Amino acid sequence: MRIVAGQYRGRHFDVPRSFKARPTTDFAKENIFNVLRSHIDFEDDAPRALDLFAGTGSITLELLSRGCSSVTAVELDNAHVRMIQQFVRTLGADNAIILKADALRYIQRAPATFDFIFADPPYALPQIPDLPDMVLGAQGLLAPEGLFVLEHGSDNDFSAHPALIDHRSYGSVNFSLFKGQTVRHS
Repeated sequence: MRIVAGQYRGRHFDVPRSFKARPTTDFAKENIFNVLRSHIDFEDDAPRALDLFAGTGSITLELLSRGCSSVTAVELDNAHVRMIQQFVRTLGADNAIILKADALRYIQRAPATFDFIFADPPYALPQIPDLPDMVLGAQGLLAPEGLFVLEHGSDNDFSAHPALIDHRSYGSVNFSLFKGQTVRHS
């Protein structure tokens, strides 16, 4: 697993072959972050980011490298949590929070608001079709005008979702991008 850009660009981390989760491919990760640059200025805006279903921590590390002010990674598997913690320590990053928690439960009672949320659930997760509404509807989770990116397989189609702003496909990896709701003041 490799960090493709930013402060820690080029750093490699070995993920044990025995792990069930696989990191987002470098090709897909590099391409989706190129798309995200037109929506988020990671370096200047230093967004607060949330990585749901963090798995190997690939996206967490990329977000730390690209200049997020803080990154919260939520992962349920103990071994994965320990590995992500080790990777973050290796980088010397002090702006990461690694939580052992169920991502679906975390969405319901997150104690913070995030400018950017990335979710890479297992492709077989039955709740994938509901994730955009869960994230966008969770009180105070996504900042107004924030961005939610859902990585998913080709079985899911969010083209009719009213908050969808973009969809990208890189081989078998799909990314659907959703924009948070604008707060209107009277």
